[in-house]
Amino acid sequence: MLKLIARISAAIHGFRMQRALAAGYVPTILPYPGYGSPDTIRVLGRVLLTRRQPRQTEAEEAQAERQSLRGWRSFTSVPVGGAEVEVRAAGQSFRIQADQGGVFDALVDVHLPAGWHQIPLSTGSSAPAEAPVRVVDGASTLGVVSDIDDTVMVTALPRPFLAAWNTFVLNEHARSPTPGMAVLMERLAVRHPDAPVIYLSTGAWNVAPTLTRFLSRNLYPAGALLLTDWGPSRERWFRSGVEHKRNNLLRLAHEFPAMRWILIGDDGQHDEQIYAEFARTHPERVAAVAIRQLSPTEAVLAGGRSGASDRDGTGGVPWVYAPDGAGLSTQLEALKLL
Repeated sequence: MLKLIARISAAIHGFRMQRALAAGYVPTILPYPGYGSPDTIRVLGRVLLTRRQPRQTEAEEAQAERQSLRGWRSFTSVPVGGAEVEVRAAGQSFRIQADQGGVFDALVDVHLPAGWHQIPLSTGSSAPAEAPVRVVDGASTLGVVSDIDDTVMVTALPRPFLAAWNTFVLNEHARSPTPGMAVLMERLAVRHPDAPVIYLSTGAWNVAPTLTRFLSRNLYPAGALLLTDWGPSRERWFRSGVEHKRNNLLRLAHEFPAMRWILIGDDGQHDEQIYAEFARTHPERVAAVAIRQLSPTEAVLAGGRSGASDRDGTGGVPWVYAPDGAGLSTQLEALKLL
């Protein structure tokens, strides 16, 4: 049944793509923040078909489209499946390919100094775009991984409705920052200026532009976004958020073998379980686990709290708990991490 649905979905997508191209729509690249080491960068983004606006230069048009692709428009826009994207970095040119949802997530072998870089991207007749990529200093030994929903932003919605809210309503003004979390994250960035910040969420790539604006507007430190696909696959109705987080943590451990991570999440269901699994298998990779405690109302909306037994067997990995960023900051200070 799922394979049949996937084939039907592919046929519908092909029809929509033909209609959009016939109507004069053009490819537009939406770059997402990425990260890398001095020898390899991870370039992320999505290619969509968007309407060409009159009386605009190509650069102005692309910027307008990137700014307006939010909420339901992000989900109804036509992705360019299989698009070939040219990446230019350090005087070299590389070609990578988007998946059927128009998302590209590729490693590019290139030597770049530590710091933020704007990586030029282009595809076919699209206007050029630039993907921000943080190259991590090879001597850096500490990084930060943070969840988003109920951790850095207050969701206050039942989990069954969260996907629909993200799909059809979300803009950067529709959510509130979690008290004290922006200050905590900024203090970590100041205390450890070489530490990469990774926002690891089960949210769909469609809402990446809106999440980026939310984080910037509320003064969270800039960092890479690692989101997931939306909708059914050939194997299941919905992608597994747990597997997405688990796999990316393992990938980070492999890509940065000398890095220890501060893992930040909340106690609404899965973060404690995922972080505990990682801490049990890679205790040398975890500096601390910081868990934001949901209020009773938030816990009900989230479907309950995770069990305290999730922390069993994590050895000497320190765990800290508090309902806000201020409380977590105090405990991380005691661990000499702030």
